[in-house]
Amino acid sequence: MSPLFLALLVAFASATAAAAALDDSARGHGHRLKSRTFLSPPFSLRPGAVSNKWYMDVAFPRGHLALKSFNGEVVDARGSPVPLYETYLHHWLVVPYYPAARGGEGFLMRTNSGVCRDTLGQYFGLGAETRHTATWVPDPYGVEVGGDPPPEGYGEERWALNVHAIDTRGAADRPGCTECRCDLYNVTVDEDGRRIGAGYAGGTRCCYDQTRCRVEDGFVDGEPRELFLRYTVMWVDWSDAAVVPVRIYILDVADEALLQGKSKPDCMLEYTVEECSSESRARNDCVDVKVAKEVLPRGGDVVYAVGHQHAGGIGTSLHGQDGRLLCWSTPTYGSGHEAGNEAGYVVGMSACYPEPGAVRVRDGEALTMVSNYTGERRRTGVMGHFYLLVADGREEPRQQQPAPSKRRRRPSLCFSFPVPWCAPAWLSIGQPAMEDDDA
Repeated sequence: MSPLFLALLVAFASATAAAAALDDSARGHGHRLKSRTFLSPPFSLRPGAVSNKWYMDVAFPRGHLALKSFNGEVVDARGSPVPLYETYLHHWLVVPYYPAARGGEGFLMRTNSGVCRDTLGQYFGLGAETRHTATWVPDPYGVEVGGDPPPEGYGEERWALNVHAIDTRGAADRPGCTECRCDLYNVTVDEDGRRIGAGYAGGTRCCYDQTRCRVEDGFVDGEPRELFLRYTVMWVDWSDAAVVPVRIYILDVADEALLQGKSKPDCMLEYTVEECSSESRARNDCVDVKVAKEVLPRGGDVVYAVGHQHAGGIGTSLHGQDGRLLCWSTPTYGSGHEAGNEAGYVVGMSACYPEPGAVRVRDGEALTMVSNYTGERRRTGVMGHFYLLVADGREEPRQQQPAPSKRRRRPSLCFSFPVPWCAPAWLSIGQPAMEDDDA
């Protein structure tokens, strides 16, 4: 059985289990669980065009709440879902913020607890996989919002929404447009006016707001159409239930800072997968494996986790400092033509719902993240992120110091997903040494 087939099989099973868990958990809330569906402000796209805008003070439930779920999808003016091969949803993000008090200017974002909060500060966010990825926060947990007074000089908490969408109708190279290949967008500077070097072949620096990907001649003068992000929020009022708050962490496999000995994270958000060599093809070993380490400043019980990958992804996994598997998340690919089942696109990611207390990380624990893509061709602007919800857990007892008769060695980090492999020795830097009996 091939690793890709196995990954897809597990992804389907995980998605089915997550859906069942959501249904059971939602019923447990009874009348206390609330849900509302909203529309974003409209954005207009003609063939090949890009919209990547932030919308401030969007419609959102107000008050002291425990958020339980957030899902979104692109729809047209009639409310019909738009397929990914017409409008590719690169991502949507939502984050709370505090506006300046009356008479003031500016705002203060309230980002998550993650090590990448400066670049991945959202509370919820997904991409093309949004229609079939569970975002339900299991009971008794919830994402607490609206409970803190605003900082001095700022007003009450509001919400901002970012939607990055690419119209690929008539695209000269649809996969290249969704991967934001710079040559297809004909740009030489990024959104901030910085020159794009020759070493940057593609990614978000080339498909920013109001850029346009190359289209076939018949679509150059194509008419724009009005689109929206339709999003559904589920929540309970904080006073209506005994809710355990969770912290949000988002990890980035493109952050190589810790592996390079740097003290501060350097979350690059995206990376390029190179085409595998002829030798690798001959060995049927065309998998690009990217590894990063991130340190969680505060640990606890992992209650939910999900990965984020683009087309070509075959799964991502997260491991504890001792190599134990915390979660692995695999993409589901569409096989049809209808919205939500678009052939060749990632339409869902499997999520992990550990039993309470079953998956625990320590304060300051260095986690290893592994992102796997198929290397049958070069892909630009791919991502490998992990979204975690962590609740305070019981303190673990301190381990005794090793006896002098023991000698210490570095652990071997070996993984079984998607194929068996062991990490190089340099990945063990910063990990606790293991003990061997003298022999």
